[in-house]
Amino acid sequence: MAKTEKGRRFIVSSFLFIAFLCTTASINEIRFDHLLRFSKCALSLDNSPLPMHSSADEIRVLLGILTLPDQYNRRHFLRLIYGTQSVVGARVDVKFVFCNLTKEDQKVLVALEIMRYDDIIILNCTENMNRGKTYSFFSSLPNMLNDGPDGFGGSYPPYHYVMKGDDDAYFRLDNLVESLRPLPREDLYYGYTIPCDSMDPYGHYMSGMGYLISWDIVEWLRDSDIPKKHLEGPEDKVFGDWMKEGQRGKNRHNAKWSMYNYPEPPTKCTHELWPNTVAVHLLKTQEKWIQTLKYFNVTQDLKPSKLYHIP
Repeated sequence: MAKTEKGRRFIVSSFLFIAFLCTTASINEIRFDHLLRFSKCALSLDNSPLPMHSSADEIRVLLGILTLPDQYNRRHFLRLIYGTQSVVGARVDVKFVFCNLTKEDQKVLVALEIMRYDDIIILNCTENMNRGKTYSFFSSLPNMLNDGPDGFGGSYPPYHYVMKGDDDAYFRLDNLVESLRPLPREDLYYGYTIPCDSMDPYGHYMSGMGYLISWDIVEWLRDSDIPKKHLEGPEDKVFGDWMKEGQRGKNRHNAKWSMYNYPEPPTKCTHELWPNTVAVHLLKTQEKWIQTLKYFNVTQDLKPSKLYHIP
């Protein structure tokens, strides 16, 4: 009788143990199935393409500001002007351009600038305004940048556009980029049409305050004999002569009146300051610079702080 009772207990215990194992397995199967499905979801999220701007869509612009080695204060001032501007969906590199250094102090001070800011291009030429400096700038770039500008890993072209600018002009980089978006990236000649009362970009040439060309024209300037034979004269007019003789710049864009001379004293080349501005030229005095910067409210992003009080 005792043996029978023990047998029944053993059978019941075994049954309960087997039921426990089955229940546990079922629960684990459900958990594993959910975990597997979650893992697949996670993998799907990880493998989904991330939204990003490809280099093919990003406009790359080099703005070369032609200046003189001794213009230290002007360069430092312009670094404030351009270093506080932000551009979305584009890369705009601002470089200061001049010819060979000739003084001992230049060799020290300019070297320090390069070490600190890395924003200077020194051309192999004798300093001049209208005897080939502009040509030296454009024609030297393909060999200088044959591996691409820093950070692009050899992208071609290193820049879609190259612009020559004066150091008494204020360029609003975001507006410049927006004006370029609908334009061709080949055989483009962009600027403020001369004479001042003309709106025809094919009639003459673009003002030296700032004109822009596509990279294929930069390479053409390096390879062509046309500019080599005609270097002297007003640099903007001479540049227009090259375009005409070489039949280049078939795509032209007149940026008037988003580019103009400072409104005072009024002339045919001036325009009132207005929001759609790309460039203001002839800022020959500190007062004109300050009035221009105030109009465009360049300090609007200044963050409040207990460290300073600017009314």
